Amino acid sequence: MEYSRLFRLDGKVGLVIGGASGIGHAAARALAAHGAHVVCADLNLEGARATADLITRDGGRAEAAQVDVVQEQSVRALFTAVTAAHASLDVAVATPGINVRKPILAYTAEDLDRVLAVNLKGTFYVLREAGRVMAAQGGGSIIAFASIRAQVVEAGQSVYAATKAGIVQIVRTLAAELGARGVRVNAIAPGVVETPLTRPISRNPEWYQAYAARNALGRWAAAEEMGGPVVFLASNAGSYVTGSVLLVDGGWTAIDGRFTPPL
Repeated sequence: MEYSRLFRLDGKVGLVIGGASGIGHAAARALAAHGAHVVCADLNLEGARATADLITRDGGRAEAAQVDVVQEQSVRALFTAVTAAHASLDVAVATPGINVRKPILAYTAEDLDRVLAVNLKGTFYVLREAGRVMAAQGGGSIIAFASIRAQVVEAGQSVYAATKAGIVQIVRTLAAELGARGVRVNAIAPGVVETPLTRPISRNPEWYQAYAARNALGRWAAAEEMGGPVVFLASNAGSYVTGSVLLVDGGWTAIDGRFTPPL
């Protein structure tokens, strides 16, 4: 094994859905920096183009595409276009997610449908189409984004947490189904990350600090800190990792409580 190239992705094609901003933007840049040709896909096509342009200016290879993960046909069309343009699809990353913070008793049917459509159904469509392509070609790495909320919850997070737990189980099942065909499927479960999704919280100083104090590192993550875990799971460094949930949470789920006793 050539250890110096464990994380290299030269000659690989990676598709990042949600590549216009936040974690998807960071994942696309990280994959490209390690040699992958990256397709940055997003509902926000201009944002996806901006990410692709930035990668190109940095010396990498990238292109942009539009997709609406809520629409099954849109996801299918994206994968058809990518596989028509490239000899293989080696990495697929699914990052889109939304949250409606409400008590369960205040949740409407519209709220429920909206969160389920993006987080669970949208991720399912992406994983299914990626799985079909990679099973046929005999290999690849699929990475979905779950959350610490797949394991631990708080008031107002019911449906979001349920969708993230659902993503974990879909990932595990797909890993079991496609392992024999050389396809690895994993989930990354971040803690609190500064992204557009969490901006309503991060703008509240008390809330922001409470979350920072809750984890072992005492701070929020930057979106860029999710790039390393993505590269690990995409590359040969993670060649024997499948069906796993990689917690990237600053120790949030490892520590008990918010009080540090005198020792």
